[in-house]
Amino acid sequence: MPEYFNQTSPAGLQLMSVKPLQSAKPTMTDAGLDPAHEVEATDEFGEKRQVQIPGELPLTIKVDGMEVVTLMTLGTQPEALTLGYIRNQKLIEDISEIKSVQVDWDREVVEVETRQGTGISDWQEKMKRRIITSGCGQGTIFSCTVDKLYEVNLAKPSLLQSDIYELISNVGKLNDVYRAAGAVHGCGLCSATESLMHTEDVGRHNAADAISGRMWLQDIPGDDKIFYTTGRLTSEIVMKTAFMGIPTLLSRSGVTQMGLELARELGMTMIARAKGRHFLVYHGTDNITFDAPPPVRKTPPPTKGMRDLA
Repeated sequence: MPEYFNQTSPAGLQLMSVKPLQSAKPTMTDAGLDPAHEVEATDEFGEKRQVQIPGELPLTIKVDGMEVVTLMTLGTQPEALTLGYIRNQKLIEDISEIKSVQVDWDREVVEVETRQGTGISDWQEKMKRRIITSGCGQGTIFSCTVDKLYEVNLAKPSLLQSDIYELISNVGKLNDVYRAAGAVHGCGLCSATESLMHTEDVGRHNAADAISGRMWLQDIPGDDKIFYTTGRLTSEIVMKTAFMGIPTLLSRSGVTQMGLELARELGMTMIARAKGRHFLVYHGTDNITFDAPPPVRKTPPPTKGMRDLA
């Protein structure tokens, strides 16, 4: 069994068993929070009900005492989120440079200490060139992120339509926080047919960073993996997936024009609007063997906007 097999926590979150860290890996707290909280609401009949809502807290990342960014997060995997953010923004490229990651929820801060203690190189210059993205709650991309993007060399995947259907079915059974409380996105690192690790957060970019952080810690390669998200495929998600070395993106939502253009430039296979036995391949059709076509519809399905109702 792989060393990153799935488990389920008492809170219903899918967890990953972590192999022993090498001495070069950072020491970390284990400060994950419960993902959902019970509150009272009144329904359409005027009756009071106890319902679940997801948490949302600010978490400020500091590197050697220097403030980098404040993320709004569910808080279930703050250490992995921090590492993934640093990795995907190309602020630090070698995890062995990081000595420790310490989360303090009382202060709403995560302190990242490097082994050199000198912070992020060229930080002031990087801060001058930032791009505000369409990420949930608004995101930021630093100049060094974009500069490094085209150094990525993605593998060419070989996908079966039947496997895609099986994967869609399997990932559809996850997202426990969303089912209980709504208002969150889920992301997962997947094999051809199974989710290897899955996380949820208030923004899909946070969930992606948490996956990336866990991959970084465990030296998990992305070249034979699929990245799944419940959210839309924007340029930011394409970038994060590319930096994880994952050649295929799968989403139950749609794509943006810039996200598609970037996927084409990087050679990333992009599959979206994936539900049931329906999906659209926006790029990378040649990488898919259509071995399980569904029955031909006699009439087009009724739609609302661009969404199938049947």
